Amino acid sequence: MERFMECFCDVADPRKHAGRYALIDILFIALLATLSGATSCCDMAVFAQEKSALLGELLGLDSSPSHDTFSRIFRLLDPKSFEKAFRRFTKAFAEAVAIEGVVALDGKSLRRAYEKGKSHMPPLMVTAWSTKTRLALANAQAPNNNEVAAVLELIGLLQLEGCIVTTDSLHCHRKMAQAVVTQQGDYVLAVKDNQPGLLADAKTAIAAAQTKKGKAKKARTREKGHGRIDTRKAIVVAVPDMAEKHNFQGLKAVALITSDRGDAKPFDRYFLMSQHYTPQKALEVTRAHWGIENHLHWRLDVVFDEDQNRSRKDNAPANLAILKRMALNAAQSHPDKKTSMRAKLKRAAWNDDYLLQMIANVR
Repeated sequence: MERFMECFCDVADPRKHAGRYALIDILFIALLATLSGATSCCDMAVFAQEKSALLGELLGLDSSPSHDTFSRIFRLLDPKSFEKAFRRFTKAFAEAVAIEGVVALDGKSLRRAYEKGKSHMPPLMVTAWSTKTRLALANAQAPNNNEVAAVLELIGLLQLEGCIVTTDSLHCHRKMAQAVVTQQGDYVLAVKDNQPGLLADAKTAIAAAQTKKGKAKKARTREKGHGRIDTRKAIVVAVPDMAEKHNFQGLKAVALITSDRGDAKPFDRYFLMSQHYTPQKALEVTRAHWGIENHLHWRLDVVFDEDQNRSRKDNAPANLAILKRMALNAAQSHPDKKTSMRAKLKRAAWNDDYLLQMIANVR
């Protein structure tokens, strides 16, 4: 609890008049409730009521906050202030683990959190994800659903030395390359038809290298799973002139990844890289990027039920999204590696000691 208070003590209470319950207590209860499987403010109120003895021991409370209390707090709370506390909380979990390797950035729609009449444009949450530690490093709600602006904002918040940033083709542009290099990181960016000049030159460089025997370095992987065999081939070619030609900071090499799943025509993907990585490294990095889908987005939807959350007003969608990622980090950092994420939440709900162990992992 003491370390939690250190991380969140600077979050300003958005209420005009201090309520019966301190803001730090409300946030702590909300986190414990989410770690126990709560997916809404109503669930948090039920958790607080059923765990009144535990909360009384931990926080000295003699009553339980209502659904309205939780709802009001998350509607009014400043998401940027809450996000800053989230990053401090994440560092507390990961301070003994250097953030290195692949940092994947991607957006995720909060599908049911749209305002009335805007079901076609639900809020979009962008997350920076460490594929090595499987921790969410930072989050930002896309302003006016502008994912590009949100990703650039996140890049500016991170220290990327020793990291390789990966994104999809939406973020393959000059500002992105410049932002990553400025933060002392490297990048592997997918390039498609939205950057026709870069794509054409990448294809030309790869084709030229393939026609010269021994010019292009190659690697190949073969994996069996999901009832099929996936074969991936990589070719990496140095492009010393493309960075200056396209004013694309840091660009040193391009890669071609060819994927063959056996049941369909093989398809090619091209990438721009700030280092001349080996083909094997290129395969590893591009493969690691999908961890943000498999280990973050999938868990948020299937375990934390994020897609079904209907908290739509004011700042509630963004704040509850940050809270779920905070809970996911805490559960992921628990040393019990043999238990699934869903089972961890069930154990936390049934076993107070297990629940407190999740928070105790903050170093």
